[in-house]
Amino acid sequence: MPLPRYGEGALADLLPSVLAALGVADEVDVLGLPAARRYCVLLVDALGWNLLRAHPAQAPFLTSLAGRAITAGTPTTTATSLASLGTGLPPGKHGIVGYTSRVPGGDGIFNALKWDPPLDPLTYQPYPSLFDRAQRAGVATTVIGQSSFRDTGLTRAAMGGPFRAANTYGQRVAAAVEGSSGAQPSLVYVYDGDLDYTGHQHGWRSAAWRYQLAMVDRFAEQLYDELPAGTVLVVTADHGMVDVEPDRRVDVDDVPALREGVALVAGEARFRHVYGVPGAGAGDIADAWRSVLGTRAEVLTRAEAVGAGWFGAVESRVAERIGDVVVSVHGDCAVERRSVFPVESRLRGLHGALSDDELLVPLLAGEA
Repeated sequence: MPLPRYGEGALADLLPSVLAALGVADEVDVLGLPAARRYCVLLVDALGWNLLRAHPAQAPFLTSLAGRAITAGTPTTTATSLASLGTGLPPGKHGIVGYTSRVPGGDGIFNALKWDPPLDPLTYQPYPSLFDRAQRAGVATTVIGQSSFRDTGLTRAAMGGPFRAANTYGQRVAAAVEGSSGAQPSLVYVYDGDLDYTGHQHGWRSAAWRYQLAMVDRFAEQLYDELPAGTVLVVTADHGMVDVEPDRRVDVDDVPALREGVALVAGEARFRHVYGVPGAGAGDIADAWRSVLGTRAEVLTRAEAVGAGWFGAVESRVAERIGDVVVSVHGDCAVERRSVFPVESRLRGLHGALSDDELLVPLLAGEA
């Protein structure tokens, strides 16, 4: 099973490398990016490296850019990846360890995308963002996303920086061009989530997904064409995706062995955090899940997953957020709990696990 390449070629290494390429002191360019005064980073949600390479006809511009694969972190999900991108840290340090996880010190479920329940973002994730570090170094920064993302807990925890609302492709291009046109060195970040939404609803093998990829490709090309000369456009993603058919899903509520000694199941259908009741042994829970899932999943205790480097270096305040047992699902399978996460059963495309299709994301670059 592939693992994240923290510190060598992971999404968390992208913005430190960009800042180093912009000439910011004390930043390290481990990705080998070209020196420039202006950078624009476009993150296309769910544009996995393998998915892109499988569709060159739908993405002629993107596939024309020089590029290679880097990895997301663990799990391969938006909240975790955006926090790694924005802070330059692995999940074990920034602490956003999944789409959902246990509320610190409690017995409820924390949803990091909705930021529900409303925890203090700057306490939950105390490290400064790279956008804030860029501003302090004299780099003009702009974070561009949907208006609904402004001032959300995840935006505050992961991004910081001046936020520009842009709900359409045209608005995003205009905001990126404006943010890149000043006299200062500049860093512009643009987020696009429509491909992820389409993939969840229809699967990445669908006609709808292919048409959406073609639209993303045209948007990226227009962005590239309109950026000021000398701006480096970098295109990346937060994760890939796999399609899962209904008969390839296991529901925790249907299998008593998966609930024995378990207080809480969080995460998402491709990557589960499993929290035991007081006194339950993590090894016993892991053995029960292995006996049910067999070759359909990698099941590790927290200690085993931390030791294997799944989350990078793990701080003590973060450790309790990780499940006593963690489950990365293999192949085209999923582990659901419809009584708690009813929406998951209606999604065709899923992500979160450590397969190549989910873990590998593109690092594409071209100078305008």
